[in-house]
Amino acid sequence: MQPPVPPSLSPASPALPPIVIATRESRLALWQAEHVQALLRARGHDVALLGMTTRGDQILDRTLSKVGGKGLFVKELEVALQEGRAHIAVHSLKDVPMELPEGFALACVMEREDPRDAFVSPRYARLADLPHGAVVGTSSLRRQVLLQAERPDLSIQPLRGNLDTRLRKLDEGQYDAIVLAAAGLKRLGMQDRIRALFAPDEMLPAAGQGALGLEVRTERRDLIEALAPLAHLPTWLTVAAERAVSRALGGSCSVPLAAHGRWTDAATLALDGAWGDPEGRLPLVRVRVAAPVSTLAEAEALGTAVAAQLRAAGAQMPA
Repeated sequence: MQPPVPPSLSPASPALPPIVIATRESRLALWQAEHVQALLRARGHDVALLGMTTRGDQILDRTLSKVGGKGLFVKELEVALQEGRAHIAVHSLKDVPMELPEGFALACVMEREDPRDAFVSPRYARLADLPHGAVVGTSSLRRQVLLQAERPDLSIQPLRGNLDTRLRKLDEGQYDAIVLAAAGLKRLGMQDRIRALFAPDEMLPAAGQGALGLEVRTERRDLIEALAPLAHLPTWLTVAAERAVSRALGGSCSVPLAAHGRWTDAATLALDGAWGDPEGRLPLVRVRVAAPVSTLAEAEALGTAVAAQLRAAGAQMPA
């Protein structure tokens, strides 16, 4: 599916029958769904929310890589779409599997919030200030390998739960610092918890981090047209390239992989990829490829090229 024309060129869609948005019930997920709800209401649509709890929200004692991956956060929402109880699912794109089930489509990618990772600590201002052996919380293999490459002396420990739960565990003293997506903190007005923002060159973001994707059933052409004005083409092309890297390398939360694109000018996308070994036996691998991009096909071809270079440099597919 090609991205829609930019919002400024899209005519207002006619009002549809009432639209129901399926959403997780965490504070951040509800903010995201309410944001989409407000935008659609401003265009004349009647929109309600269907709050749901996913298996990813329920299983908090194990890392995602050991219990089924990122799809645990979206499966129940897709069932609601399939059964007609909801019509749109709002996702953080970094939580969406690289391949959607048959009959589902990513109808819209919205303008990206800050894609960077944030260093959060009550005592230390930045990663370099942490003492030898300090405990840092994250359940992301990507963050783990990038932190280990920068500070192999740190103790990286699992950290699950929604945003508020993670911050509470930090404040209780279970960790010296934690690493979170800056986008979530900013969307909830919690910028003051950010002690430092990692530059992408030191902590390369996950594919799709900071971007929202709207999922629908493929046959709902009316919904796809209604959502077109919410799309942001530069973001859509960027995350398509990033997700193509992950897809080509068997991308899931069990793969310690990062991919992040940045526009160097209006037509050229520079795409960085990184792969690391969670066991620390192999060195961190990083590559960058830049190319002109104006279509989804060109974006995905760029992502495939980055994945190929990562494999050539030593990146390994999951067993």
